[in-house]
Amino acid sequence: MALVIHLKKGGQVIVNGAVLENASSRPISLMIKNEAAILRGEDILAPEAAATPATRIYYALQCAYLFGDRRGDYLQDFFRLLDDYLQAAPSSLAIVAEIQAIIEPDNLYTALKKARALIEHEGKVLTHVQERLVEELQDDPAAR
Repeated sequence: MALVIHLKKGGQVIVNGAVLENASSRPISLMIKNEAAILRGEDILAPEAAATPATRIYYALQCAYLFGDRRGDYLQDFFRLLDDYLQAAPSSLAIVAEIQAIIEPDNLYTALKKARALIEHEGKVLTHVQERLVEELQDDPAAR
């Protein structure tokens, strides 16, 4: 069964590691007729955007999915980063366990979708820490 991808002007898709961008002035459609590693624009994380622990995890997994010839290297980085994240944020255990369970059968695309939850978790943790620091500073007379 073929997959049809619709790209707006300037839209991007990555197919087996190749970045395809719609350079025309109108929307286009691409038909993928065989098995391929595909990421659409909204799911692509640029290397420079991998600036936090959770986004680095997502990026390593994204590379493992897209670049099969180096999958082992990227997965090694992914698991190391995931372990580090779990140690720093034990509250992520359920999400990490789900991601690890998905990767076992080598379903990296589904794991990528789940890794988005890790990025959301990180945002919540950082917001909570920031709120707690603000409260502590407001309660500490020496901080004024």
